[in-house]
Amino acid sequence: MAAGRVAIIGGGIAGLAAAYRLRQADTGLALTLVEADTRLGGKIRTERMEGLVIEAGPDSFLASKPAAAALCEVLGLGDRIVSTTRESGGTYILHRGRLEPLPEGITMLVPTKVRPLLRSRLLSTRGKLRLATEYFRRPRLDDADESVASFVRRRFGDEVFDHMAQPLLSGIYAGDAEQLSLLATFPRLRETELRYGSLIRGMLAQRRAAPPPPPAGGQPRGAFLSLRDGLGELIDALVASLDGIDWRVGVAAVAVEPVNGGWIVHLADGSAVAADAVLLATPAWATADLVAGIDEELAELLRGIPYVSTATISLAYRREDVGQVGVGRGFVIPRIEGRELTAVTWASSKFPHRAPEDLVLLRAFVGSAGREEAVDLPDDQLLDLVRRELREILGLDATPVLTYIHRWYRALPQYVLGHLERVEAIDRRLEQHPGLLLLGAAYRGVGIPDCIVSGERAAARALAYLAGAAEPSRQPQERAG
Repeated sequence: MAAGRVAIIGGGIAGLAAAYRLRQADTGLALTLVEADTRLGGKIRTERMEGLVIEAGPDSFLASKPAAAALCEVLGLGDRIVSTTRESGGTYILHRGRLEPLPEGITMLVPTKVRPLLRSRLLSTRGKLRLATEYFRRPRLDDADESVASFVRRRFGDEVFDHMAQPLLSGIYAGDAEQLSLLATFPRLRETELRYGSLIRGMLAQRRAAPPPPPAGGQPRGAFLSLRDGLGELIDALVASLDGIDWRVGVAAVAVEPVNGGWIVHLADGSAVAADAVLLATPAWATADLVAGIDEELAELLRGIPYVSTATISLAYRREDVGQVGVGRGFVIPRIEGRELTAVTWASSKFPHRAPEDLVLLRAFVGSAGREEAVDLPDDQLLDLVRRELREILGLDATPVLTYIHRWYRALPQYVLGHLERVEAIDRRLEQHPGLLLLGAAYRGVGIPDCIVSGERAAARALAYLAGAAEPSRQPQERAG
C-alpha cells in the first residue's frame, strides 16, 4: 500500500470519486478535501421541498456509460436507481412554433428507422431526400478534426443540423456546434463514418449486432438513469462512506506550491495543507489560478478552455391547472426559433417520485454559448421571461405554486476545435510537476460517468506515484461520446 498525504481540491463528483477510490485502496492515507463552497457535490445539487425532488443541476446519467451506475451499486444504492421508461414519452422539438416529436430510432443524432422519419414534419421533402443520400456519400478519409456542425451538415445537410442536431447538442453541452470539436465530443460518429462509410449504414449494422432484449419478465433500464430521491443521494452516500478525511469545506484554495519534493496548498483563510500528491478537481479557469505561480504556460493552457453559464428554472403547478399541456419528457428548442429557452423537461414525467400526484414539476433552461444574457436577469424578470415563453409555446398560463431558480456561472466547459491538442499540451506540462494531477469535466468528458472515471483514474495515478511507481501523466483515456 502507498503511504502518504493526498490533498483533493474540489468536492464535486470527480473529487469525491477520487477520494472514495483512494480510501478504498488505502485506509492509511492521510486525505484532505478542500471545497470552496459550503456544500459538497459541485454541479449535483438536489433540493427536496413540499414533496418535490428538484434538481438544480443534472438530473440523470447515461446508462450506456457504466461508471455512475457501478458506483451507485457499490455504495448500496442499486435498488434506488430509477430510469426513464417508454410510458414517460419521448422528446419533442419546437419547429416553427409547434412541438413535433423527435422521430423514433434516432441514435446519436443518426436516424435508423425510415417510417418515423418520413412521417416527421421536422424536415421538408427536400431535407428528407438530402438525409437519405447520406447512405451513399463517401467518407472523408483524412485525419483532420472538424466542428460538429460541419460534420452533420456534410453528412446529412443543413435542415437536419438546424432542426434536429443543433438543439439536441445544445441540451448536452449548451455549446455552439459551429465551434465544438467532433473528435472531442462525438468521436464515435467519426469512427462509424470511417469504418462503414456511412453513419446510417453503420448504425443499422450495430443495431443488428446488438444483443437481444431481456426476457419479458425482466426490467430493462432506459437510456437515462437517476436515483429515487435525486442525484443528491449519490453525494450523500459518498460523503457518508468517507471515514477519516480532513474536510475543509467553505474555504477556497488559492495556490499550490512545490516544497521539498511535496506540495503545499495555500487556503484563503491563511492556513495551508501539506501533501505528497495534489489532485485538482476544479474548473479549468480555477485550476489556472491555482497553478499560475508555478507554471504560467500551464495556466494559459487551462484558461484557454472556454466555459458557458446557464440557469435552471424549476416550476411546480397544480395538475388540475396544467391539464394535457405536458407532452413526453420534454422538448428542445433550435436556435433558429429565436427563443431564450433552450429546453424544457417535464421532470415529474421523466422519472418517478419527483412530485406528489396533485403536482406537475417542470424544469426550464436558459443560457448557451453566445446567448448567456438571460442568465444575469433578476429573478422576477427571468421568471417572467420563462413564463411568457411557456405561455407562447405551450399555452401554459397557470400560476406556479412554487418556483426555484439556480444559476451556474462558468459551469459548462466547451470542447471547441483544438481541445484534444490543448489537453495533450496540458498533460505534457504536468510531466514537469510530479504529484500534481488534474481531473474533472474540463478534459475528457462532461457527463457524470466521465467525471467519475476521471476521478478514479487520477486516484490510481496518485497511488502509483506514492508507491514510487508513478505512471506517466499522459494516460490513454476514453474521450467523450
